[in-house]
Amino acid sequence: MTDAADSRQPGDASPGDAFHVFDTTLRDGAQREGINLSVADKLTIARHLDDFGVGFIEGGWPGANPRDTEFFRRAREEIDFRHAQLVAFGATRRAGVAAADDPQVRALVDSRAPVVTIVAKAHDRHVELALRTTLEENLAMVRDTVEHLREQGRRVFVDCEHFFDGYHADPEYAKQVVRTAYEAGADVVVLCDTNGGMLPGQIQAVVRTVRADTGARLGIHAQDDTGCAVANTLAAVDAGATHVQCTANGYGERVGNANLFSVAAALQLKYGMDVLPEGALREMTRISHAIAEVVNLTPSTHQPYVGVSAFAHKAGLHASAIKVDPDLYQHIDPELVGNRLRMLVSDMAGRASIELKCQELGIDLGGDRELVGRIVERVKERELRGYSYEAADASFELLLREELERGRGEGRPQQFFTTESWRAIVENRPDGSHANEATVKLWAKGERTVSTAEGNGPVNALDRALRLALERIYPELAQMELVDYKVRILAGTHGTESTTRVLVSTSDGAGEWSTVGVADNVIAASWQALVDAYAYGLLRAGVEPQG
Repeated sequence: MTDAADSRQPGDASPGDAFHVFDTTLRDGAQREGINLSVADKLTIARHLDDFGVGFIEGGWPGANPRDTEFFRRAREEIDFRHAQLVAFGATRRAGVAAADDPQVRALVDSRAPVVTIVAKAHDRHVELALRTTLEENLAMVRDTVEHLREQGRRVFVDCEHFFDGYHADPEYAKQVVRTAYEAGADVVVLCDTNGGMLPGQIQAVVRTVRADTGARLGIHAQDDTGCAVANTLAAVDAGATHVQCTANGYGERVGNANLFSVAAALQLKYGMDVLPEGALREMTRISHAIAEVVNLTPSTHQPYVGVSAFAHKAGLHASAIKVDPDLYQHIDPELVGNRLRMLVSDMAGRASIELKCQELGIDLGGDRELVGRIVERVKERELRGYSYEAADASFELLLREELERGRGEGRPQQFFTTESWRAIVENRPDGSHANEATVKLWAKGERTVSTAEGNGPVNALDRALRLALERIYPELAQMELVDYKVRILAGTHGTESTTRVLVSTSDGAGEWSTVGVADNVIAASWQALVDAYAYGLLRAGVEPQG
């Protein structure tokens, strides 16, 4: 079915269409090094983006590769989009070929996507050197392709590639490309900082001028090569752009694109613009991390708004202020974006840090200032020896509970088990092979247990021997597994003498926790972290410690 091109005048916008949040994770974001999306991956990400409430999801280039063609077919059949419209990406017709006869233009129509984005050259040197055609023919290619797609009932956006570099080289020609696209029926003409070299002031000045000189509705697509993609996007909005193109977590070629989550949060919370459905912003952190899992990249801990460190506070001065009013050191309430405040315990900690951390962990100190002081001093003393609790909440909670029991006069803190001895043996054989064996002797529930196990390395053997000794007595341990293991060699005093810090992350399937161990060798440090890991896991499972 075909519809005639509409008769809208430049600058018109339908109700509810005044501002566009356009996501291109599945196309431009997928160009990041290390990302290789299957059709199933793309469908999953598209569902997450629709849940977030973006207006448009650019799914890829149908006809350019079988995967993108298959994605559009399956998306039509399998996804009932609640908020987003699916967008197909392609290029203008080839030079000297009618748009109706160009196979790649036909593939855009065949995708049955309701919206099409076509990329057009806006830099005179790119027209002559990359397309190998004339400036006049390039304008004809833009006009003919937009008009043909409109005749086929498609809404059309035009990405003016290398626009800002082209504007610098020949501003009149760059603006002529914008006029041609808009007068042919493009709903939005997107100015692309393809090389990512622009700065906010430059973006703002150019967008303001182009908008005044062409009357076109403008969008912005910013790469992050100067680290300014988000700032450049917002600068374009300040200058009148009403369409922003972004990618989840800033994924994209080279160093990436404007980050969807940073831009959307800024527009919603700082500009006061209702660019997302009600309640969607509170899902932002979850969706950011979910997409990171799909692309198999570790979520950035320091990403604005959604990183686990985005609202983490370490300095004692900050903690004192936050205890009075969290807004004193936070630009927004973390819950607005689905994140949470975190207090980091370190040698910078003061009383306020400890008290707030205890509140976070749900532990009541009963207003005991002397107890808080002892905890502060113990943390500082242990961090001086190499411990680090800011990434090991589980070890800190165990330390906290131990001091709490001592402070209440309960004598020796209760434990799940006590260690009699352990050893790990590494055997190097003449044929170059290795054998790793560990033996653990411990007491649990009044019973002495001795266990021996082999492993892939001495630490793995030690872990297996410890589990073997405990699982019969504490079957809850069967649900736990070590999921990450990090070693850091701290500064030593003489030659190879050094202090080793080990961080262990453990999971029970429902959550993860981290523990720390410090010693003069990696195996002893690992033992400490493993003991804390299983002790905390049992505490988490609701097991009562023994006397």
